[in-house]
Amino acid sequence: MADIPKKTPLDSELEAARRSIHTDGYPMSIGELTNLYRDGELVISPPFQRLFRWDDSQKSRLIESILIGIPLPSIFVVQDEAGKWELVDGLQRVSTLLQLQGMLDPKEFPSLVLTETKYLPSLEGAVWESDTQPSLTSVQRLDIKRAKIDLKIVQRGSDPKTKFDLFQRLNSFGSKLSNQEIRNAQLVGVNPSFVAWLNEIANRESFVSLLRLPEADKAKKYDEELALRFLFLHSKSNDEILSIRSFQDELEEFSVGLASSFSDDVKHRLDEVFGKTFDRLQAADEDVLRRWDAAKNRFTGGFLNTSFEALAVGLGYLITEGSWSRQDLRAAAIEFWNEPEMTGQFATGKSTEARLRLMVPKGRKILSS
Repeated sequence: MADIPKKTPLDSELEAARRSIHTDGYPMSIGELTNLYRDGELVISPPFQRLFRWDDSQKSRLIESILIGIPLPSIFVVQDEAGKWELVDGLQRVSTLLQLQGMLDPKEFPSLVLTETKYLPSLEGAVWESDTQPSLTSVQRLDIKRAKIDLKIVQRGSDPKTKFDLFQRLNSFGSKLSNQEIRNAQLVGVNPSFVAWLNEIANRESFVSLLRLPEADKAKKYDEELALRFLFLHSKSNDEILSIRSFQDELEEFSVGLASSFSDDVKHRLDEVFGKTFDRLQAADEDVLRRWDAAKNRFTGGFLNTSFEALAVGLGYLITEGSWSRQDLRAAAIEFWNEPEMTGQFATGKSTEARLRLMVPKGRKILSS
C-alpha cells in the first residue's frame, strides 16, 4: 500500500482558501439575464454603473459578436443574503445589452445607436426597435435574446474579503480601471454608504483646493484614493508605517475593514480629523502640498505625494493623538523642503513603501517640533 503523502503547509492553505469561497455556474440566455435585471434580481449598484465607459464602437462590436455567433466571456455575480445577484465582473457587456434594449436610466444612458463594424457595416445607425429609424429586425432581436452567456456565481456564505479579491483579480488581467475604481465597485457590495461618504470627503472644498488634480486623475477616482490613503495612514504609529510591506494590498484590506465597521460614530470621528487637517493646511497656503522653490520664494509645480504624506498624514496623526503641532504650517512645509535630503530627485525610483518610511516620520517630526 502506497504511503499517504504528508500534509504540507501549502495543503493547509489550499484547504482554508477553498473553504472561503463557494461557486456555481451555468449558461443563461441574454433574455433571461435581462428579465432578472428588470425584476430586480440582478443588481448593478449605482456607483458601479458609473464605471460604464465603453464608447459606441466598443458596444457595437459586442453586438456584432453576438449576432455572428462569437462566444462571450463569462460574467461573475455574487449572491447576497436575499438571494439576489450582484454583478461583479462583466459590467461593460451587461450594461451594453441593457442599454441597447432601453433598460437603463435614459437620462444617463440614452438608447444605444449602433455604429458600423468590421463584419456588419449595416449596423450603422440601427437601434433596438423603432418605427421611425433603422432598427434590428424581430429575428435579430430574438437572436440576441437567445444567445447564451456563461455565468459564474459566488454563492452567499463566501468570505466577503474573498469576493473583493476575486473582483480585483478579474479586473487586473487587462482592465483599464484604476485601483480605486476597482476598489469602489466592490466596496459598494460591502457598504454603499461608505463609498458615498468617501466621495463626499474627497469633494471637501479644502481638499479639492489643495490637490487641484487634473480632470483625468479625478475621473479615475485618484482623489478618493488619496482620501482613503489619508484615512489608512494618519493613525498609524511610526513603527506601523515602517512595517508596511505591500501598500496596495494593505490599503485594500483596510478599506474592506473600514467599510464593514462603518458607523455614525466612526464617520463623525473621521470627518472631524479629515476636516481639521485639510482646512488647516489650506488656511496656511493652498499650494502647501507642492514643492517649495527657494529661488522663486513660493511653492511651485503640481500636487506631490511626498508633501501629502509628510504634511497631511503627519498633521492628521498629531490631531488624532491630541499632540501639540506647529501653528506655522507654511513655515513647517518650507523647512521640510529645505532638509538636505529633499533636494534633487529625492523620490526617483523609490517604491511607495520606501517613500512612506522616509516621509511620514520626517513630516511628523517637523510638525511637532
